[in-house]
Amino acid sequence: MQDIKRSEILRAARQTQVALAQQVVIAPLGVWPSLVAGVDAAFSGNKVIGSTCLFNCADLNKVDEASVVQEVEFPYVPGYLSFREAPVIISAIKLLKTPPGLIIVDGQGIAHPRRIGLASHIGVLLGIPTIGCAKSRLIGTHEQPGPHRGHCQNLYDKEQQIGVVLRSRDNVRPLYISPGHLIDISDSVGVIMHTTTRYRLPEPIRCAHNLSAQNKKLLIC
Repeated sequence: MQDIKRSEILRAARQTQVALAQQVVIAPLGVWPSLVAGVDAAFSGNKVIGSTCLFNCADLNKVDEASVVQEVEFPYVPGYLSFREAPVIISAIKLLKTPPGLIIVDGQGIAHPRRIGLASHIGVLLGIPTIGCAKSRLIGTHEQPGPHRGHCQNLYDKEQQIGVVLRSRDNVRPLYISPGHLIDISDSVGVIMHTTTRYRLPEPIRCAHNLSAQNKKLLIC
């Protein structure tokens, strides 16, 4: 009975992904936003913590942050992680005093089997430009980028380019960058390079990750 219920849940989730993927728009960003948010999710037992940090895009100063803790309501299934993380992340974003003009997501954009990773999922639901900035590959093939900051290689799924593999700092593991919604590959790379300073990860995502980790420690205590 449990297997039947799980199958039904995944079937409904897949249908939702297919519908959302049809709404994804990949296009040049145009005017850069004044405020950019980074988002991250962390898990502790049956709880999920969604965190977001809002930065001024011009000088990369943090202007706001927010976190939300919710019960986990969706099983862990690769390719369907958006259903575990998107609700709590969206709740956190809505707590910001000023909405972001762009969101950098610790996850995939269109570099997903159904072209609807976490960044695309959130972008469509909120109607905000999003970028997927993942630390590992979900799908696709690529050559290794060169060793220095800014070196990149295209990420392909068969014949379609779905993102780039970007070296954000000299001699660090590359990031997997893919547009989520209302932005294209070139502008996605531009934003990631602009928001990455001394560390491997862009500052907004690094901040959100640290905020999630802090809140996770509080839950454990």
